[in-house]
Order: sequence, then C-alpha cells, then structure tokens
Amino acid sequence: MAKINVKKIIKALSASDGAGVKLKRSIGTPEADYIDPFLMLDEFGSENKDDYIAGFPPHPHRGIETVTYMLSGEFEHQDSTGAKGVMSSGDVQWMKTGRGIIHSEMPAMKEGKLLGFQLWINMPAKMKKNKPEYLYIKGKELGEYKDNEKTIKVIAGKYKKTEGPEKNHNVEPIYFHVILNQEKEFNYEVPIGHNSFIYLLKGELKIGKKEHNKTSDSNLILLERGTELKVVANKKSEFLFIAGKPIGEPIARGGPFVMNTKAEILEAIQDYNNGTFAKY
Repeated sequence: MAKINVKKIIKALSASDGAGVKLKRSIGTPEADYIDPFLMLDEFGSENKDDYIAGFPPHPHRGIETVTYMLSGEFEHQDSTGAKGVMSSGDVQWMKTGRGIIHSEMPAMKEGKLLGFQLWINMPAKMKKNKPEYLYIKGKELGEYKDNEKTIKVIAGKYKKTEGPEKNHNVEPIYFHVILNQEKEFNYEVPIGHNSFIYLLKGELKIGKKEHNKTSDSNLILLERGTELKVVANKKSEFLFIAGKPIGEPIARGGPFVMNTKAEILEAIQDYNNGTFAKY
C-alpha cells in the first residue's frame, strides 16, 4: 500500500460569483485549475448579510455536476426541471446538469451566518447530454460515523460500515465532512487511481509521513496518489476529504458550461440564446 503525502498546499482565493456573493475559491484557480474529475470548489458564506443576500439568480449549466453542502443558513433552489426546495444546515443538493439546466439559488434568510460549499464535478462525454437530475438530500439522510475521536458525515462513499446516499456514480466519489479531535487520527484506504484532496475549514493537520508546510484555515491540501491516508489533528480540526476517479478526457470551459471541445461550448451558448437549451 502506497502511503499518501501532501503534494501541495494552496490558500483559497477571495472571489465573488452570482450577483456578488463573496466566496473563497480553491479549485478553478491558477494554482489548481482542474483536479480530474473536480473542476471547482468554493467556500461561500459570511455573518454579514450584504456578502450573500443577492444570491445566485437564474443561470444555466451544461456538462457538469454541482454538489452544494450547507453547514449554516438556508438557501432556496429552483430550476427548469420544476425542482424546488429550501436547503437548511446539513443538507446537500446534488445536481447533474447533463444537457442543460437553468437554476437559481437564493438565500432564504435575511440575516445571520451563512456557510456552505459548492463542488463541481466533471461529467464524461457520454453523459454530458443526459437528461438533468436534481437530488435533494436532507442532513438526516447522510451517513454518520461517530466515536470518541471523530465525527464523520458521509455524503458519498463509505467509511467503515457507514455509507453516503450517493451511490453507483461514474467517478466513484468520496465526500466526507470530518471533525477530528486534538491529537487523534483519521485513517482511510483510498481507491487505487483516485485523485484526492483535503479542504481544511479550521484547525491544523499533519498528513502522511513526510514533513510539510503548516496547514491553516481555508487551505486546499492536494494529496499525492496512493492508497494509505493518515491524518493527525495537531489541534481540533474540521475538514472535507474528497476523492474521485479521473475521467481522463479533454475539457473546454465556457463559464457555466464544461464540455470536451470549444465547438460544444459555442453550441451550448447558441442553444441558450435561442431558447432550446433546457428543453427536455
């Protein structure tokens, strides 16, 4: 078994999206453009309502999956498939946009703390023209593993006997939210060939056997390929562990569209402009 060590530590960049929602972006940046199959990772949230109140008005997507995980606050989702719902703390929205979806995500709160994550996962060419799917997963439907050392919420994948609700996925994703007590360990066997990373929300971690730079809040920690992951909390820490099987296809980006060629991006823009984009 190959031990996993730190490949690179990247500080998330301040950015804004939607109608001016302030966020921290760690994948989809010059330092971490694309970690196959992951296209983007944003941490969004603030205790200042002016940083999030304008939300994400209606906008299109094609060729990707978006996974939104709420830790605090409430957001309302509506889309062109007719799906709608209010996400509360602990809930997950997993949207497979396929050949096209138009959706909005607007705060269902006027003040208070908002905190969440949005992860973009690429889709293979053969699935980019599928009919879109919207999965709303309530927090109580997530897998949860708990002992005296740690608490793990399982959105996708399996930790010991605890499974997440998203199964039989083409990239075999693993998505854990881990709270690890001081000087305790999180050990995990990562599938061979998966790319993986840790996003440290707060605390400080020691990863693998080799010395590496100090980790700090809002750091993306890219991991080497391997199978044996060992994480020790230097102090009580909270982080996401995410891994997936690479797709290995060329990508072309055009804002909210991710396809395999530039011609397909131009086609998506044309479909959106002429009103045939989200017709199923």
